[in-house]
Amino acid sequence: MDDISVLVCDDSALMRNLVSRAVESVPGMHVVGRAENGKDLIEKLPQANPDVIILDIEMPVMSGIDFLKHRKENRIKIPVIILSSVVEKGAALAMQCLELGAADFITKPNGSISADITKISDRLIEMISSYGGQYARLHGKTVYRDDFYAKIAADRAVERKLQGVMSEEKLKEFLDKEIANKAEEARRASEMLKASLAAKPKEIPVITPVRASGKIDIIAIGISTGGPNALRDMFKMIDPRLKQPVLVVQHMPAGFTKEFASSLNRICALEVKEAEDGDKIEGGHVYIAPGSFHMFVEKDGLQCVIRLSQEPPRNGHRPSADVLFESVAKVYQNKALGVIMTGMGKDGAVQLAEMRKQGAWTLGQDEKSSIVYGMPRVANELGAVQKQVPLAQMADEISKLAREHVAS
Repeated sequence: MDDISVLVCDDSALMRNLVSRAVESVPGMHVVGRAENGKDLIEKLPQANPDVIILDIEMPVMSGIDFLKHRKENRIKIPVIILSSVVEKGAALAMQCLELGAADFITKPNGSISADITKISDRLIEMISSYGGQYARLHGKTVYRDDFYAKIAADRAVERKLQGVMSEEKLKEFLDKEIANKAEEARRASEMLKASLAAKPKEIPVITPVRASGKIDIIAIGISTGGPNALRDMFKMIDPRLKQPVLVVQHMPAGFTKEFASSLNRICALEVKEAEDGDKIEGGHVYIAPGSFHMFVEKDGLQCVIRLSQEPPRNGHRPSADVLFESVAKVYQNKALGVIMTGMGKDGAVQLAEMRKQGAWTLGQDEKSSIVYGMPRVANELGAVQKQVPLAQMADEISKLAREHVAS
């Protein structure tokens, strides 16, 4: 089993150490280098040869933005995850990083130098396993699957909860046992990976809809890890004459979705906006669910409108694709198209199956083009996906179905 190799770039020695320790604490990940600014990073890249780069923005000598420009000009393909306090101050800067080719971003907790890295460590490990794991596999490495790291994150969440209810002695005993099991767990995961590679594909169940698929009045999309750039690629190519409204749940923190919608609006022929509670759903418009709010559809007389809520997270997410798909299945039944794309976990899978049961058309992103083949994999295994589509063809496939089944 190979490690996902990580290069950490931050002008703070404390942050370099904290991030490195967080990475090194996880099986199957290894820090191969540390850089204190963009120039230092460029010099260390050839020898370190990482699978993923963790990059700060504000640094002396050469900033993260300048490194991203250098990376783009020199066609460097190594994925970059932005870890910075600066993006928290300006969503526009986060979008600029994505436009320059960064894979994703995380905001540092409590400022530019924070010892409380545990607050974002699970999300950081998820991104490293997703972006770094995909790059590693493309270059011939055999690394743990994303669900292995998802389990680690879940175990750590349990440990943090136990800290509040266990005595220090009992907690230490519990954690000592957990640490002792890690080597055996890693060995079993390695064997499971080898077995899964050799195993026959699962038999996919067939969902028999309760009614025939009808005209498409709405398009609903659920997407997570790898989504920002996947949506940019897709909406650049979407049919400008699309008649149907498009509702998108992208897992993204509060405060960033409005700027994200604006960035998509600049490259998409359709009008893209962050959804607001009570918005009338209009054809040819794209609505992005706001961070920290569920988005769902509701009948208001003869008109369908968007509703937002801060009900508890579902599948660990708010917004949740399941919430959107559930409402579309109820309101539109067989007059809808559901699309599930790259993302870790299972959000959206169950309710996409419900959409299919109601007679909706459904698509799923294929494994090869997904940064994380989690959400679309689970949906496919449930029989929710009529057709798996590569990202490069997703805009054409959505546009084609929408044209062929547009309401007269």
